[in-house]
Amino acid sequence: MALENDTQAPDFELPNQFGEHIRLSDFRHKKPAALVFFPLAFSSTCTSELCELRDNLALFADKSIELIGISVDSKATLRAFAEKEGYEFNLLADFWPHGSVAKEYGVFLQDKGFANRASFLIDRSGIIRASFITAPGQPRSIADYRAALAELAPVTA
Repeated sequence: MALENDTQAPDFELPNQFGEHIRLSDFRHKKPAALVFFPLAFSSTCTSELCELRDNLALFADKSIELIGISVDSKATLRAFAEKEGYEFNLLADFWPHGSVAKEYGVFLQDKGFANRASFLIDRSGIIRASFITAPGQPRSIADYRAALAELAPVTA
């Protein structure tokens, strides 16, 4: 069962596509974060979803929101994926222990071995303010992100 809105987001630390360790709590009290769990790099639906996010980065940048993709792929796979598609946001490898962060967030599909398509918008206090999950095989739309972003409190300088 996926974590519910208005609950504390579990902290985690995972390597990004460059091998740098990214910790969710590093953003606490600094900026909100959008966690985008996706099944597998290079799959057609995941690629089109992340390309849509890439093409709409201003939605996140305008609100100073850190966009973070997470999958069970290795950091090497994620680096090749990011380079091929021009993703300029962090892609985190929930590779080992396999899917541990997706499991904490309640979105790991045990029978498939990867995370469902799930997004969590986390405020600067570390609270999940909006989330949405699509059925397996169904892409998330940019309209879903626009609605979720509206749930976050405005960021003040």
